[in-house]
This record gives sequence, C-alpha cells and structure tokens, in this order.
Amino acid sequence: MKTALIVTTYNRPDALAAVLEGYCRQSDQDFELVVADDGSKEDTAEVVRQYARHAPFKLTHVWHEDQGFRAAAIRNRAVASSGADYIVFTDGDCVPSGHFVRAHKQLAEPGYFLGANRVLLSAGLTNRVLCRQVSIHTWRRFDWALSWAKREVNRVLPLMELPDGPFRKWMPDRWEGIKTCNFSAWRTDFVRVNGLDESYEGWGLEDSDLVIRLLRAGVKHKSARFAATVFHLWHPEQDRRRLPDNQKRLDDLLRSSAVRAVIGLEHHQAMNLDDQSAILRRPTT
Repeated sequence: MKTALIVTTYNRPDALAAVLEGYCRQSDQDFELVVADDGSKEDTAEVVRQYARHAPFKLTHVWHEDQGFRAAAIRNRAVASSGADYIVFTDGDCVPSGHFVRAHKQLAEPGYFLGANRVLLSAGLTNRVLCRQVSIHTWRRFDWALSWAKREVNRVLPLMELPDGPFRKWMPDRWEGIKTCNFSAWRTDFVRVNGLDESYEGWGLEDSDLVIRLLRAGVKHKSARFAATVFHLWHPEQDRRRLPDNQKRLDDLLRSSAVRAVIGLEHHQAMNLDDQSAILRRPTT
C-alpha cells in the first residue's frame, strides 16, 4: 500500500520544521510526504529543501500563488501530484505522535475513511517547542501528564493507545467534528467524490463537505482515536469572515444529494503534473 502524507502549510516555516522533524522520527517511514503550500514565501520552500536532503522518505513541495485561504485547492493539487493508494491528510502545525503513520496504515480498511483527533498546545508550550526545538514527538505519557497539570495542553486522554476493534465502527455515519488535520482515505474513494470542493475559500467546513460526500458514496467512518494523535501548535484564530458563505455552501449540500465536488480534483489531474511535484518549486516574487 503506497501511502502519501499531505501536509498543508502557510507561512509558518518554524512550525513546519517541527512537523517534518516528527515525520523523520516515525516508527513507520514507508511513505511519501507532500507539503501542500497555500502560497507561502520563500522561507518555507527553504525548509522543505533542507529536510528533503536527509529525510528517510520522499519529500516534495507543491505550491500555488497566495490568493487567500485555499486549503481545498492545494490539497487537491498535492493529491494529484502523488500516485499513492492511500492518502493521509494533516496540517503543518500538527506534530505527529511517534506511531501516527503506522496507526493510520494499520487501521486502513476498504470501504472506510479514518478520522482522529488532536491535542491542543498552549501558546507558552508552543513557543518553547519552536524556539528551543523541544522534541514533543518523543515525549512519553509522564511528560504529557506534567504538561496537562500545568494547563499547557487541553487533554491527555487521546494519548491512550487502543488496538483495532468493533468500537471503531460504532459511528459509521459520523461527519461532525471530523477534520482534515487528522484524516485519511483511499485514493479511489477520494477520486470518486472528486476530492475536496474548491468552492470553499476562507477558513472552515471544506472538510465537513468532503466527509458528507464520502458517506453518500458509501464510504463509512472508522475512528482512529486512541491510536493516531497529533499535537496542534497554538496560533491566533484564523480569519473567519468567509465562514458564513461556507456555512451556506454546506447547508446547500445537506439539502442536496450531491456526491462529487463542484470544483475538485479532476481539474488538477488534467494539468501537467511535472511542474506541480518539483521539490524546488519557488514562489514568484
């Protein structure tokens, strides 16, 4: 099973470096990683170049021009640049736990997508992680329990590791709360629904739209909680001015029977992918 990690980023090279460091230390390193760059400046490309020199996996950089928050579009472009059978989506401010990739691969099952959760870090802990290069991906439960006692993380329960089992399929039709910061699906299923809907611009709800359409296509939810955790680095709240527009799009979807994205993956599959997958892709200035 060829697996690709799609890591979305925008002008946070220090956070991206911490995330890439976590992937370089994964217990399972049989994957490729595509940095899906939503229009960052050159310093982000330089971080990718540095890690590409020594990463134990194939690392590529897909970029498009900064025209505002277009996470759906850059994720679709990143998927189109990869030939992987299984796609894991996450963000460039989410440091993976040590067995993150292994857990997603072990829990993957035909007919299902996986949704998992995250642990939120405080501003103070995030600052230490980035400024002092604290390797939280190597922390043990005691370290996290200590941080929780100091109110530096919002919870530690997700760090429990439970094996696969029937409980993971107790909510097969769930779409609420499932986010692309910790999500995976088979490429064939992603293609069937035409990927993410690029009509969603600005922060919010493009991931809910994707999950609803996957469910309509017959793909069920399987929980990867208590197996595949990420640690979300603090940042100021995103600009949510476009959220009402996105909420209307989602409401319209819920009233319809649509399965395929209005503007989706097929647009990128028709493009010349050689330029998209270049490691040294440089933003124009």
